[in-house]
Amino acid sequence: MRAIMVMFDSLNRHMLPMYGCDWVKAPNFQRLAERSVVFDNSYVGSMPCMPARRELHTGRYNFLHRSWGPLEPFDDSMPELLKNNGIYTHLVSDHYHYWEDGGCTYHTRYNSWEITRGQEGDPWKGEVMDPAIPEHLGGRKSCLWRQDWVNRKFMTKLEEHPQAVNFEKGLEFIRTNQNEDRWFLQIEEFDPHEPFFTHKKYKDMYPHKYDGPHFDWPNYAQVQESREQIDHLRYEYAALVSLCDEQLGKVLDLMDELDLWEDTMLIVNTDHGFLLGEHDWWAKCVQPFYNEIARTPLFIWDPCTGKKNERRQSLVQTIDLAPTLLEFFGVDIPKDMQGKSLRETILEDKPVREAALYGIHGGHVNCTDGHYVYMRAPFLEDNQPLYNYTLMPTHMRNRFSIKELENIELSEPFTFTKNCRTMKIRSGGIPELDFNPYKFGNLLFNIDEDPEQKHPICDPDTEMRMIRHLVGLMKENDAPKEQYIRLGLHDE
Repeated sequence: MRAIMVMFDSLNRHMLPMYGCDWVKAPNFQRLAERSVVFDNSYVGSMPCMPARRELHTGRYNFLHRSWGPLEPFDDSMPELLKNNGIYTHLVSDHYHYWEDGGCTYHTRYNSWEITRGQEGDPWKGEVMDPAIPEHLGGRKSCLWRQDWVNRKFMTKLEEHPQAVNFEKGLEFIRTNQNEDRWFLQIEEFDPHEPFFTHKKYKDMYPHKYDGPHFDWPNYAQVQESREQIDHLRYEYAALVSLCDEQLGKVLDLMDELDLWEDTMLIVNTDHGFLLGEHDWWAKCVQPFYNEIARTPLFIWDPCTGKKNERRQSLVQTIDLAPTLLEFFGVDIPKDMQGKSLRETILEDKPVREAALYGIHGGHVNCTDGHYVYMRAPFLEDNQPLYNYTLMPTHMRNRFSIKELENIELSEPFTFTKNCRTMKIRSGGIPELDFNPYKFGNLLFNIDEDPEQKHPICDPDTEMRMIRHLVGLMKENDAPKEQYIRLGLHDE
C-alpha cells in the first residue's frame, strides 16, 4: 500500500469547477473529481499555514493553546508514526515556512525531504543592490517584497517556476519507487498562495483589459482598490490555479501510466482558502473566517473502498487526515488525536462529528454544524486574557522576544502534553498582524439560506445551540480556562 498527498496552499474551493465555478480552467481537478470522492463540507481547524500543518501531523486542534509555531516535543506526528512503523515517508515542498523558526520541526519527521526555493519572500538569492520594485507599491517595500522581486529574476522560464520544479521532484520519487511498497509521499505546494506569480501561458487563458498598476499581491486588509483591480487580481489568481491544475494532471497521468490506482491512496487538499475581494476583504487572518477561507476543497481516492465520482456531505476537517492515513497503513491511532478516520465516510458518508471547531489563536472561535456558522468574538476590547502554551517559543520568523519571556509562568500539564508542563506566555494576539476580532462582534449565519454569508442573523435559540457545540468542543480540546473568560463564556 502506498499513499500520495498533494497539498496546495490557499486553494479556494469556489474557484474550482466541481464546486460550481464555470470560468476557471481546471480540467485536471475535474478529472480528479471523477476518480475520487469529493467532500462538500470540509473545514479548516487551526489557521493559518503552520498551525494547519501541526493539525495534519497531530490530528488535533492547535489554535486554542498557541499561535504559529513548530511541532512540540509531546506532539504525535503522523509521518513520524508511519516512519517508525516501517512506512517510508518523503516530503517534497516549496513551502518556505518549513525552513523558518516557526516551522523548523516538521520536515525532519519524515525519512527524507527535499526543498524547492524561491516562493514569495523566501530568502533565496542574495543581491545587495535593491531590485527595481514598481514605485506605486510604496509602503509594501518590506523585506518580503524586496526578496520576491529578487527571486522573480531567476524564474523567467516556466520550468524554473518553483511549482514546476517542486512537482518534478515529487514525480521523480514516484518513478524511483514505483515498484516498492509501503511509502507515503507528500507533495507540498505553496501555490496558489500569494503572490500570484506565473507565466504568460497561463495569463493568456484569462484575457482582459487592464491598464492599472502591477497588482498580483494584495495586502491583508480591507479592499481599497478599484473594481478593475479586483477583477484583475482574480484573473491573476485563476492563472496560478491553472498552473496548479496542470501540475496536478502530471500526477494523475503518472498514476495512470504506472497503474497506481489499484493500491495507492490519493489525497488532494489545502490548508485554507483566501478572500479575493469577497466581503470587501483581501486574504485571511485579519477578518472573520468566512467560508471562502474556512470551507476547503478535499478529494480522496481510497483503493480499499473503490469509491469514485461520488460526493460526501459529512462534516470533516484537517484533523481527520492523520488518522485516515494511519488507519490506511494499519498503524494505531494515538489517543490524543481528535480527528477521525474517514474510511467509513468515504465508503458510505458516515458522519464523524456533529459540529466542527476552527479559528486562529486570539481570534474568533468558530463553530459549524454544516448548516449554521457561529463566530464567537472576544468579550473585551483588549482581547484578554490570552496565553501561549509551549515548549518551543518561536513565532513565524523569530523567537519569542525577551519582553514576552520576562514574566513567564509554568503551566500544569494538559491532557495531551503527556505529563509535560509547558511555558505559559502572555500573548497580545498575532505579532505579525494588526487585527482585533472584538470589533466584528459575534456573528451567526444560516449557510443553507445564505451561503455567501452576507446577512448575519439574530436567533437566540440557534445561537445557544451553537454555543453548546462550541463549549463542548473546547472542553474536548482541554482549552485553557482563560479562553472561556476571553470569549465571555462559562465552561458548564
